[in-house]
Amino acid sequence: MFNMTVSYQEIILRAAVVYVFLIVLLRLTGKRQVGQLAPFDLVLLLVLANAVQNSMNAGDNSLMGGLISATTLVILNYIFGFATYKSKWLEKIIEGHPQVLIHNGKLYETVLKNAQLTHHELSSALRQAGCTTIEEVHSAILENNGTISVVPKKMKNGE
Repeated sequence: MFNMTVSYQEIILRAAVVYVFLIVLLRLTGKRQVGQLAPFDLVLLLVLANAVQNSMNAGDNSLMGGLISATTLVILNYIFGFATYKSKWLEKIIEGHPQVLIHNGKLYETVLKNAQLTHHELSSALRQAGCTTIEEVHSAILENNGTISVVPKKMKNGE
């Protein structure tokens, strides 16, 4: 249970490499993967976790090895969170930046395409904000966390 077959330094290094690799991989796949999980996205994340498990612990299934891996991941998560809080440059690299999808009723198709968002997903976000058409939208922004913020246009004279 406590007898490790791999050194704790190797487990820490392996967990760190896998953590950074997954951050980069998920960052490259776009915001949609984070903010709007479809069933296949959830399955991907679960299978991904299982796929990288042995690369983190090198086959060491001891309790201590698992605790060291988990502690390493939590500490790395804290460090990345603190670093992105302190550095706007690092935050932009790791978390990205908000993207304008609609401004003053004009849809930016290129941004929508690059973000891999469908018209259906955008329409759903608009409906949730009480807008039925793109022309009713002052701005729609794809946030860093993958959600879509919608600001409706102000109505004139009680319209």
